[in-house]
Amino acid sequence: MNSAVTLIRSAALSDAAEYAYAATVPAGTRLIFPAGACPLEKDGTTAAVGDYAGQAAVCVANLRTALAEAGAGLSDVVSTRVLVASSSQDDLVAAWEVVRDAFGDHDVPSTLLGVTVLGYDDQLVEIEAVAAVHDR
Repeated sequence: MNSAVTLIRSAALSDAAEYAYAATVPAGTRLIFPAGACPLEKDGTTAAVGDYAGQAAVCVANLRTALAEAGAGLSDVVSTRVLVASSSQDDLVAAWEVVRDAFGDHDVPSTLLGVTVLGYDDQLVEIEAVAAVHDR
């Protein structure tokens, strides 16, 4: 399946960022707006309590599942927002590295945010995403 997503890079902006600076999708593309991917097990308990990287991995797995149910995959993601309940840059980076590695070469535009608190008990990470697919 060919991705509907075109990643935009700019020689005028810093290459220190580990993601593209923008993305586009063509007219007529179906957009997918999954709920924020949380580090929840199927029984509703929070996975990897106290572990930023561990929770990020569960979030990515849950995002993959939600996208698959909508007929998409990580390569169809247009952008992400990674929320980390911490004021420590090290904690944010620990979560980000897991997300970045999961996307591999499909380095979509992303925002990494430190937040005060997230919605579930012991939740440290949440991933928001928008995806786009060609309908056939």
